[in-house]
Amino acid sequence: MEGESPPPDDDAEFGVPFPGRVLPRESWTRTRWRDTGGAFDWAAAFGRDGARVVDLGCGNGRFLIGSALARPEVLHLGIDLVQVALDYAAQRANRRGLANVRFVVGDVVAWIFERLAPGSVDEIHIYHPQPYYQEADRGRRLLTPEFLERAWAVLRPSGKLVVQTDNKAYWGYLRRALEKHFERAIHKGPWPDAPQGRTRREIEARRRGLVVWRMQARRRDEPLPIEIALPDFDANRPKYRRRARG
Repeated sequence: MEGESPPPDDDAEFGVPFPGRVLPRESWTRTRWRDTGGAFDWAAAFGRDGARVVDLGCGNGRFLIGSALARPEVLHLGIDLVQVALDYAAQRANRRGLANVRFVVGDVVAWIFERLAPGSVDEIHIYHPQPYYQEADRGRRLLTPEFLERAWAVLRPSGKLVVQTDNKAYWGYLRRALEKHFERAIHKGPWPDAPQGRTRREIEARRRGLVVWRMQARRRDEPLPIEIALPDFDANRPKYRRRARG
């Protein structure tokens, strides 16, 4: 909806201002990029090269926009299947004059397996992947062993995978599942670059009193010879199960 009225200048979520400031119209940019169906061409999209950051399921772009403002030399790519979220992300990035961000509507699974070439990305960020609470939907979870192996392949040597969730069961699974391909480092407390939250979901979760778990994982040179189970955990929090039974 780039042709519609953009968000107001005092744009905020749950009282937390969106990163950056709105520039005069002559400084606005265009950050939407159309999926061509082939491998993503970084040079064509940005007109230059640099370190590359990908946010899979970027939502309304809060993290990417904040990171792009702080790291203008770094290229940022956001992918999400929700058109409305991407429209607002692009509007906000455009109005902040960002030339180092591109937003694409698409399925992140197709993107990581078909659009992002092996050894082409420096950072992959995944914030609050959908845990899918119903048992019948467990097969739809994003962070499977196959997905994590592909993320390892897409990352350059010493590349970084950042994951975050407010679901305790998902967190327990990720602490084990990332071990094969990544050297894990748990990040305690809020991110220093966004102490009130890197994403809308994080801000909302903390507002509701939920614990948020964060991890930065460095790509191993070679995977460990261990097997990783499928994400077949029970994602329901006990209080939700009690509420459903009652």
